[in-house]
Amino acid sequence: MSSSLLHIKDSYYFEIPKFMARSHRAQRSDFPEFMIRLDPEYQAWEANRQIEALGSSATFKSVAVDRSKWLEEFKAWQEENGNFAKPFDIFLEKAPNQESFRKALSSDAARSEWKQIKNQAEDVTAYDKAQPQWSAEKIAEYNHQLDGKLLIPQPFGQIKNLYEPEQGFAISKFMILELVVAAILTILFVGLAKKMRREIRPRGRAWNAFEAILLYFRDQVARPAIGEHDADRFVPFLWTMFLFILGCNLLGMIPWLGAPTAAFGATLGLALVTFTVVLISGSIRFGVLGFWKNQVPHLGLPWYMAILIVPMIFGIEVLGLFIKHAVLGIRLLANMVAGHLVLLAVMGLAVAAAGSSMWGVTAFIAVVGSALFSCLELFVAFLQAYVFTFLSALFIGMAIHHH
Repeated sequence: MSSSLLHIKDSYYFEIPKFMARSHRAQRSDFPEFMIRLDPEYQAWEANRQIEALGSSATFKSVAVDRSKWLEEFKAWQEENGNFAKPFDIFLEKAPNQESFRKALSSDAARSEWKQIKNQAEDVTAYDKAQPQWSAEKIAEYNHQLDGKLLIPQPFGQIKNLYEPEQGFAISKFMILELVVAAILTILFVGLAKKMRREIRPRGRAWNAFEAILLYFRDQVARPAIGEHDADRFVPFLWTMFLFILGCNLLGMIPWLGAPTAAFGATLGLALVTFTVVLISGSIRFGVLGFWKNQVPHLGLPWYMAILIVPMIFGIEVLGLFIKHAVLGIRLLANMVAGHLVLLAVMGLAVAAAGSSMWGVTAFIAVVGSALFSCLELFVAFLQAYVFTFLSALFIGMAIHHH
């Protein structure tokens, strides 16, 4: 079963109103391959092929191959929480009652043959040719599931479902949105740079507002946190970080898009960029060994006390260095996800009250509440971009100065 939380997760499709993109697939081969592989009929067909191969294999003769028992247990296992639509090979490899099969995989030869059996059994083209077409009811149901979903082409990878990759490099919605934000920033910065190169003063409210933001981060964030002498070298990085995060946050305010910063992969990547800048800038200033030595502040302790205390402080400081950068990404993720969850809960009030006598009042409260929370979320989008950038400046300043 799909969760409502999936609507704020990264995905491999863009969702728009259903009436704008109806699915009109007429036969099984018209559907995406991953939907065929998730279909119970295909999974039963694939399971039978694997069972037949195991039954005729000399390597797995110690395994008691019981087709009817396995298929019955497989169906029951899929109904358990977290196992929905998982294939038969995962059942044999993960199910608690298949310990005997896992013991048979102890040798390299058995694992190699099992991999070959799985690859040969999984053949969507052969299934489509050998098995009868899906019923009209099933095709209609699957078309209904795809209504309003613009699937992203996957030329470099394969997806397991609409939310999980299978193998290769799968292109997700948030990846595309991040590229869109990067392209917009590139156009803005390049345009401003060309005007400055021609000594044309930027005019207009938009350009002046843009310039005011950049000057604010230079004068009120970078220079106080990093120092007058070094700050200007890091200002372009801080500008880019702020505007990129802000752009990603604001995309979450646009219906049907979502904020890339609501995915841990994006926020962790941003935190990793800051961590890399900290490591490189500190190592350039003090040297590699000097940077790590600088993690311990000068205490002026006698040697007999320093032998015990300094290693402890070094361990704590190094651990703190990693933790504070990890928290940098987690903080941004948590704040962006929290806003979406609150909106989801408030709008859910109207749905929960549908059919009751208080539906009108509840719907009014839900709409007004959502509008107010959207204003709050807009403020949070700016605030969290600022906080991330400000903390990045602080961490850089700490890395290039003696403690």
